[in-house]
Amino acid sequence: MPLLNKTTSAASRATPPGLARLRVALTVFFALDGFIFAGWVVRIPAIKEQTGASASDLGLALLGVSAGAVITMTLTGRLCRRFGSHPVTVVCAVLLSLSVALPPLTHSAAALAAVLLVFGAAYGGINVAFNSAAVDLVAALRRPIMPSFHAAFSLGGMVGAGVGGLIAGSLSPTRHLLGLTVIGLLVTAVAGRTLLRLEPPTPPADEHDAEGRTPRRLDGRTRGLVLVFGLIALCTAFGEGALADWGALHLEQDLNAHPGVAAAGYSCFALAMTIGRLSGTTLLERLGQTPILVAGGTTAAAGMLLGALAPSIWLALLGFAITGLGLANIFPVAVERAGALAGPSGVATASTLGYGGMLLGPPAIGFMADWFTLPTALTSVAALAGIAAVIGYTTRR
Repeated sequence: MPLLNKTTSAASRATPPGLARLRVALTVFFALDGFIFAGWVVRIPAIKEQTGASASDLGLALLGVSAGAVITMTLTGRLCRRFGSHPVTVVCAVLLSLSVALPPLTHSAAALAAVLLVFGAAYGGINVAFNSAAVDLVAALRRPIMPSFHAAFSLGGMVGAGVGGLIAGSLSPTRHLLGLTVIGLLVTAVAGRTLLRLEPPTPPADEHDAEGRTPRRLDGRTRGLVLVFGLIALCTAFGEGALADWGALHLEQDLNAHPGVAAAGYSCFALAMTIGRLSGTTLLERLGQTPILVAGGTTAAAGMLLGALAPSIWLALLGFAITGLGLANIFPVAVERAGALAGPSGVATASTLGYGGMLLGPPAIGFMADWFTLPTALTSVAALAGIAAVIGYTTRR
């Protein structure tokens, strides 16, 4: 496995204008995805109350997001190969922007599950599409810039959660999420025009890995490695999904936080992830992948234990922030490595497993919360982060 602790000579050259514009356009879509998704998750408590759903009913409704995303992710890799990752990204962004306005229109858990199926399909599709485009750009630039794209997602999530927290007490979920639809369509119209004009970059013909070898063939071992990186992505994305959907409810229900403060919980988590991912390229170039995977998983496990079991709001917020720092670069590294090993198929496989974990985590937390308590259920995030650290260590060679 190539190490990323040295900057190649290509990395030191200036980025060509076309690739620079492509990087900006993709960054905008990553940020928009995080902004819309966070805007939805901070209104989950209000929509739960509106539908009268129990914790397990809400968990089943959230399974609609998971089902829609996983089904779409298994198909998006093929769509990207046939039509290109850029057009697929734009189409999915339009669908995501439109579907986010649907949840406040429902008044039962069943209806909520149905509209979340559509929302999840759009969310899953755009994540595979722009990750595939980002992997192509990483290969062309020969720099580990994948964390910077996911930093944009986290920054968008932080802003979306922050705005949601500020207006939670004054604006209804219907008006809030309809506003996200308008913003999403406007941003897509501008950034999508740029993205559609740019051809996907072609990696240099003489591209080799850091040890001078040609990329792996898709043999059994390579497929196995792709699944391993997908499993790492799953373990860490489980935590991101759990905090997104249940973090605010934990603070509000278990620690009696004000709705605005509860919404700030995801903002703390997203801000920490943003900071960690903005420094991700530098850390990867200096330290390599294994230390990032191992230290990140260990840190996230400790932070989530604090966030779930802390007796006060501020300690829980601190735990959420530590968790965000730990998880920050694990998912981008896993997806990038899967893509480097197997191309778009690798990205689709790892993304399906990773985002499947992100989207299957919330309903799993809901069931565990009914069986035990919500704080106890959230400790499963720490357990899976620890597992990711162990798996990351085993892939060091």
